[in-house]
Amino acid sequence: MSLFADPLALVAFVALIAVVSLLLSPRVTGVDGFFSGQDAAGRAPGLWTLVLSQVTTWIFARSLMNAAILGFYYGIAGVLAYTAYYASFLTGAVIVDRVRFRHGAASLQDFLRDRFGATGVTCYNAVIALRLMSEVFANLLVVGVIFAAAFSDHAHAREIAIAAFALIGMTYSMMGGLRASLRTDVAQMLLFLVVLGIAAAALFAAPEFRLTAVLTAPGVSGPAPGWILLAVAALQVLSYPAHDPVMIDRGFLADRRTTQLSFLHAFWISAGCIFLFGLFGTQAGLVAGKDEAMAAVWMRMFNPAIIFCLNAALLVSAMSTLDSALSAAARLAVVEMRLGAVTATNGRIAMALFMLGGLLFLLAGTEDLYAAVAVSGTASMFLAPVIVFSLFGGREVPLWSYLFAFAVAIAGAALYFFNGHPAVQAFSGGIHKYTLLLWICGVVLGLGFAAFALGAATRTPRLQAS
Repeated sequence: MSLFADPLALVAFVALIAVVSLLLSPRVTGVDGFFSGQDAAGRAPGLWTLVLSQVTTWIFARSLMNAAILGFYYGIAGVLAYTAYYASFLTGAVIVDRVRFRHGAASLQDFLRDRFGATGVTCYNAVIALRLMSEVFANLLVVGVIFAAAFSDHAHAREIAIAAFALIGMTYSMMGGLRASLRTDVAQMLLFLVVLGIAAAALFAAPEFRLTAVLTAPGVSGPAPGWILLAVAALQVLSYPAHDPVMIDRGFLADRRTTQLSFLHAFWISAGCIFLFGLFGTQAGLVAGKDEAMAAVWMRMFNPAIIFCLNAALLVSAMSTLDSALSAAARLAVVEMRLGAVTATNGRIAMALFMLGGLLFLLAGTEDLYAAVAVSGTASMFLAPVIVFSLFGGREVPLWSYLFAFAVAIAGAALYFFNGHPAVQAFSGGIHKYTLLLWICGVVLGLGFAAFALGAATRTPRLQAS
């Protein structure tokens, strides 16, 4: 066990991930491989490559920590709230299918450009660009937290770990673009399942573990905020996948049946993994002492080998999400935003700039991992009326309706982001921040749908909904 207690074991594990990823990453120069994931023979990725890639890129290190933290504080309600976001695979599958095969668009941007012009696409691209940089930031933050705790006697362990991890991820991502991301995702997901399985076996075998107690756990702070977050997830789950290019991009790579099956399988596998990891936090909440932190409880609950497995699961998921965010950023900047010629070189430049943007986010000093989900999820809600009225309803809606919904969603996201500011506290009456978030989501949706309904009432249908 002493081997796993040595923090250098984490360094060796990251080195292993780096070597495997570099060996699996092809040197891609063609645009089809770099931006669309095709192999040297021009073939699209197969079903299980897509499934494992979807799963591992959506089981972010941030997401694993969020599920555990919400389980620790709010019990099973918190775990269910975060797991509910993974229903995005189901809504995302329907959105992709309608965009591709009903409307014949090559991307969500193409669909929006046809309905709302360049202005509409610019608004959308701005939101997903911020999301991608926040993903880079959040996953590197988790890496920094892990290594700062492991090397607590080294003043700059956090910064060194973040810089090294960023360099590794950017190196092999630049080599092969989306093709490299798909290939490495498969190996990284299999490795993730191994370490998570070992840790789960230890959790279930623990003498104090009782499944009934865990599935009814109230959390150290009580379950009420968890149920509120479940309601928030229910309001956001329609629009949430539409602002995630990592998921949506993979919906345009393979044939229709392969794509549909990949989303379906990715849903149950990823939801199961997130729920399972959340139980580690729920169990910690059951045995925690007064004011004891979750990390300290885990150190009491598990031996060094299991703590190593938990950290390893977080590190693998961080790496897999990092390369996927960078490949999505390259496609966004070069193919969709058309900021340069469609070449692998320009894609690599875009990756470097997005990595820099993510690193700059770290300077803000925030460590609230759920805030990134809440803020981006709220900002994405301007897409909910687009999906209902334009994508499914085939209605002609004026640009002003779209821009109004966009402005309201951005204002709501900003209001939540600054929820701790005295002015916002005075405005909200000091209610719990998650209650404030639920109110914001309700208002954003209500106003957005009202604007679209008013706009659509003055237009005739472009298409008949099927």
